[in-house]
Amino acid sequence: MRGINRRKFLFTSGALLAGPLSVLAQQPGRIYRIGIPLIPPRASVSPEYAPFEQALRDLGYTLGKNLAIDYRSADGKPERIPEIVQEIVRNKPDVIVTGIDPVTLAAKAATKTIPIVMWLGFDVVGRSVVASLASPGGNVTGLTIDVGPETYTKRIEQLKEILPSLARVAYLVSPAYYNPAFEASETRVGSDLGVKVIHVTLTDDFERAFAAAAQERADALIISTSSTHYERRAELVALAAKYRLPASYTLRQFVDAGGLISYGPNIADLARRAAGYVDKILKGAKPADLPVERPIKFELFINLKTANALGLTIPPSLLLQADKVIE
Repeated sequence: MRGINRRKFLFTSGALLAGPLSVLAQQPGRIYRIGIPLIPPRASVSPEYAPFEQALRDLGYTLGKNLAIDYRSADGKPERIPEIVQEIVRNKPDVIVTGIDPVTLAAKAATKTIPIVMWLGFDVVGRSVVASLASPGGNVTGLTIDVGPETYTKRIEQLKEILPSLARVAYLVSPAYYNPAFEASETRVGSDLGVKVIHVTLTDDFERAFAAAAQERADALIISTSSTHYERRAELVALAAKYRLPASYTLRQFVDAGGLISYGPNIADLARRAAGYVDKILKGAKPADLPVERPIKFELFINLKTANALGLTIPPSLLLQADKVIE
């Protein structure tokens, strides 16, 4: 190919023929940068981000070669998230990846141009994170764990299988995720199943919330998930044991820590799918054109040790449904 710069020729031809598919080849020496703001310390959530990093490797990205990831932690202090996000924005990453809504909202407030991929969104339309799931608009897209009342219904049904006499369930919910419409929906779900749902605010004073649930004569608990609750999951599990209340959690990590039962989205799958969004954006896709997706994989974890400690028998039918049983 005399007289023609081979690299220039390949680039020009590829751009004409492949369009966005050639973006990764446009600048052979380029390193794509991803900024990830976190509320908990980095080490505490490393296992949750491992599938994300692996999925990126599977898509052809290598740290230090064509990819850099800037993890920045607020060290468990949610009030520091705007500051952490601003630090990331100043470094002008190609994409910002966020977990829960407060972090996503902080990122959205900090930039209208840098693409943002969320992977643990909740009530994202109600909170105006996106305009709609089908057409998010703006610079935010990704995944939501909100699938409506179906998951909540399933968790009450599972508790009823374990505790047939179940009549009152205390739902311990973070103030950050409180929504009057959700409370009404959850109360209605409980009523349809013959169970009274009592909403208890789960602030940083966990003991007070458990004492309030006991005061309300709750037979069992459903505990919401937030970054604080996740980081302090061992404390929540210990309090459930102290008050001898069967508790249902959203994530399997609570059962690994000694919780009774969890049912919810497979967050490793969500993390892998978030990497797919990042890949599409780096190849030229616009966040506004990428619909927000819901979970497609759910998992059930049961801890038989905890059940035995509470004097409960887990029905064989429920054990057969479990993805993992801890004995």
